[in-house]
Formats: sequence, C-alpha cells, structure tokens
Amino acid sequence: MNASSVNVIHAVWLDPFSPINAADRAQLDAAGISLETVSTLGDLTLALRRAHVLVIRLGDSAELLQEVQTLIAQLGHTVPVLCRVDRRRMEVAVDAMRLGALHVLSADEWSAPAWQAAVKGLNAPELKTKSYVFVDPISQHLLALAQRVAQTDVTALLVGPTGAGKEVLARVLHESSPRAKAPFVALNCAAMPEHLIEDMLFGHEKGAFTGALKEHKGLFEQAHGGTIFLDEIGEMPMNLQAKLLRVLQEKKLNRLGGEGTIDLDIRVIAATNKDLKLAIEQREFREDLYFRISTFRLRIQPLKDRPGDIVPLVAQSLARHVKGGVPFTVTAEAQVMLQSYPWPGNVRELENVVQRAVVLSGGRTISPAHLMFDDAQMDEQALPVMSTMTAAMPQVFEEMPMAAAPVAPAMPAPAAPTYYSPAPVYAAAPIETRPETAVPIDLDSAVKASELQVIMAALQSTDSRLEAAAKLGISPRTLRYKLAQMRTRGMHEGVLA
Repeated sequence: MNASSVNVIHAVWLDPFSPINAADRAQLDAAGISLETVSTLGDLTLALRRAHVLVIRLGDSAELLQEVQTLIAQLGHTVPVLCRVDRRRMEVAVDAMRLGALHVLSADEWSAPAWQAAVKGLNAPELKTKSYVFVDPISQHLLALAQRVAQTDVTALLVGPTGAGKEVLARVLHESSPRAKAPFVALNCAAMPEHLIEDMLFGHEKGAFTGALKEHKGLFEQAHGGTIFLDEIGEMPMNLQAKLLRVLQEKKLNRLGGEGTIDLDIRVIAATNKDLKLAIEQREFREDLYFRISTFRLRIQPLKDRPGDIVPLVAQSLARHVKGGVPFTVTAEAQVMLQSYPWPGNVRELENVVQRAVVLSGGRTISPAHLMFDDAQMDEQALPVMSTMTAAMPQVFEEMPMAAAPVAPAMPAPAAPTYYSPAPVYAAAPIETRPETAVPIDLDSAVKASELQVIMAALQSTDSRLEAAAKLGISPRTLRYKLAQMRTRGMHEGVLA
C-alpha cells in the first residue's frame, strides 16, 4: 500500500511537543496515510473538513483530547480521533479510550502494519452516510468496543431492553466491518409463526410444498458476503434452534425440499431482551446455541442510564420533521422534563413522544404542554424534579434549535460525540419568566380564568390529580393537558408549579 493508492487516509496531525520528521512522515506515507500538520486549534478548524481522522499527541493527561472533541462537536463534524501516548503513560492511554478515542498508539510507534490496523476502514464511504447518536460516555465506550469487534468475523450477541437500539448497534457493527458493502439482512424471530421463520431463513425449492411455484432464497442466502441480524433470538422455537446451530457450525444450509448443500459466507449478529441463561435453565433455549452466538456480548443500557443521549436523540428525531429549513426549538422546561422521565420504552418511546409533540405544537417550539408521556404518573413525579433542576441551574440553559448548527456541550458535559455520533449534546433553554395573569378583558379570557379557578379548587380539595379529574368529570389526561395549556399561557399559580 502506498500514498498513490485510491485508499489513502487523509489524517490531520496535531503534535504540540515536537514536529514530525521526514523519515517518520515517509513511513506513514508508505502505510497509506497522507498527513496535514497543524500547530494550533485554529488551524485545526479549517483542516477538519478534509480529514478522515485526527491524530493528536497527548502529554500527561487527556485534556487535549477533550478540547478537540468539544471543537469537533461545535463544528458539527464526525471525525474520529487517534491518540499518540508515551509508553510510560499507560493511565493517559486508558483515559483516552474511556473518553472515546478511536485508537491509541505509542508515540514512538511508526510501523506500517500498526498504523494500517489503527485506521482500517476510515475512508469507507458508508461510514459518512449514517447518523447515529453515541454522545453519553456509556454509549461512546460501547461504540468504541463495537468498532473493534466489527473488524473481526466473530458472532456477536447484543443484549438490552426492548427499544434501546439493538438494531442500530447491529448496523454499526456491519457498517464498520469489511463486509460493509455487502447486504445487511434483519429478521425479528418473534414476529412470525414457526413455519414462516424456517422458510424465511432457509428458503425452499420449487415444489417443496403446495404453493411453492418457484424456488425461494432464504435470508441466509440473501445475506451472502454480508451480515444477518437475528433480533429477539430468544423467541425462536426449539426445533429451529437446532437447525440454526447446524448452519452456524458448518456454514452450509439445505433449502426446504432441496438435496444439495449451499455454502454460506456470512456474519451473524443476534439480539435479545431475555435472560438466555435463565431460558437455558427453563429448557427454552439451547445451551450449545447460546455459546455459538455469544462469542462476544455487547450490552446496551436502557435510555434512562445514558441521559447524555436523550436531548441529541430528540434533536435527531425532530430534524426528520423539519421542512423548509426552519428548525424546531425545545424550551428548557421541556428539556428538563425529557431528561427526568424514566423512559420505560427507551428510544422507541422517545420517538413516539417527539412525534406527538410535533403534532400538538402546531409551530416550531416544543414546550411541556406538547409532551405527552405514556406513563400516567409523569406529571406527579417529573414536575417537582423539573422545578428543582431548573432552580439549581438557572444560568446554564440556552434555547436549543433542534436542526440548526450544533453548539458546545453546556450541561454536565459528557465526552464529545465520536465517529458515529454527529449529533452533539445541545444546550437547553433559559426558564422564561412570565407576568402575572392580567384581569380578563374579553369573554374568552374570562372563561379561561374561571376554568382555572374551578380546576384549582378541585386540586386543592383532593389528595391527587386522579381524584381531582374525577371530581371535575374529566379524564386525568384531559386534566394534564389543561394544566399544561395554563402553564403555556402563563397562569403561574402555585398549584401548577
């Protein structure tokens, strides 16, 4: 491999300690890495637009890595960072990986194989086309691990709750792997009856059964050269588990009604939200299949345990609804409410909440009045938390345009997004102070003010909002909606706080 190759990696080189000499540059050039050296963060701003990777030299700490990650986030780029560290500074290398560095090399490492391994696949066009959120430090650590696993052909088992993003991680594994240009085929093993799953996976020959008018290639054949993703594998019937085990062991299959074997070249990724070891004890899952699919386990945490991802995920979801280039804005109150909600449905529930908010807003500003959560107890639990959090951080938040240029992290700053996380953490909006409700000057205002007084009286005379709703003759959801409307109109009575 040489610098004239079509697969040249363009690297921006930042070393505040010593310039690179001609001999070392020639070795990197021989490894297929073209360097653009910069000496300041200002120079770096311009160079990042052309970079496949940023290479930085760290000293006694990982502080420079955090600075460049913040700069990358501010510019809205998705450039991975490779760190060079002194061999005696092992703790700095560990910190760099924890903060989401793509790779760490010794500062005196110049061999072509080591550098080629470190930057492998970074100029693949597929890596530039997807937009996934890995902003929280927990997510960044998972991303770094997934990218390492992707470079091998081992079978991976993704474990996590429903709606947490297991298929997204499976796609990251595929797109980061040498198989990225080949098909990615997914099947939910819980979504179909047993006989259909068998036919979907293994295919059939013409005449194999009544109605089989032509041959059908199963998903294993369709994924040839690429990746097959078996979601909810814990729901697969036991007899199909035995057939799947044989396919994984032999890398061959027989179509239904067929006599010959078909060779397979695939990578298998499985996912489950079940405890498969418990399923083995209950004789619901084969132990030999478990060990075959779990060569490398990756655990995805529930959304509530990675709060740094919540606002960027909201931004990403809102961006899909932008038409005409006008961005959505999420107020500080709404952001705090989003971050204080426990998200039992994880990312899938978050997308539902965002879609409802877009429908209810009727404009481009999302406020608490537009947030309708699936959990009926949300208002009881989240609003006190919201008022406490906003009181404790009155100066931290700024209004957040959700599809405009990103800004630097402002609230407790997680590590900046890495290669697969183009959506950085957005700052939030200041709490608006509204004047006291004026004396009604028209019939509509008088009706609304009267409605407020009746609702307040019901709330003050009962022990919960459920009882208040029953007393008013309306549903709890209608009561929550009316209270949210009153907050939006500025009716800041104590009972609504």
